[in-house]
Amino acid sequence: MRIVGGARRGLKLAEPGAGDPAARLRPTSDRAREALFNLLAHGPGGDPVPGARVLDLFAGTGALGLEALSRGAAWATFVEMGRPALALLAANIGKFRAGADTEVIAADATRLGRRAVAPFDLVFLDPPYGRGLGEQALAAAQAGGWLAPGALVAWEEGGPVRPPAGFVPLDVRRYGAATLTLLRHGA
Repeated sequence: MRIVGGARRGLKLAEPGAGDPAARLRPTSDRAREALFNLLAHGPGGDPVPGARVLDLFAGTGALGLEALSRGAAWATFVEMGRPALALLAANIGKFRAGADTEVIAADATRLGRRAVAPFDLVFLDPPYGRGLGEQALAAAQAGGWLAPGALVAWEEGGPVRPPAGFVPLDVRRYGAATLTLLRHGA
């Protein structure tokens, strides 16, 4: 697993090992991540990544948020509650040397609460597949003021998803076992 584009292209990230199968970490593959960022860069309205405030929900290893930072995002907040994932996330932020441009929130992404700082314009959502957690996390983010009007959401799930109220579907793509849905908040 590595950063596939931008200023830190080629940087090898810490990967989940076989030591903790209960963690159920399933990082987005390099190929799928590259396809996602190409889709974002060439979508309607231009590339949303440069200068973006990024929210990475169910962050796992942090590969999506770190990829965004490599490609010019201004800030990334990672929300993750699994201890093995938090250790990998800390290691990857350290390898990336992104401590000044990141925040890690050790919490359940489905129970975010109110956000006191500026909302986010780009959201990566990669919940455990098929458990309805993506819908819950988006509802929590929306209710808590975490999302800027017009925020773009890239949601990776095991199959097609129904966008919650307040989100407009923009595109759906299949990458191996993953279905990627792009949504616009409040559009």
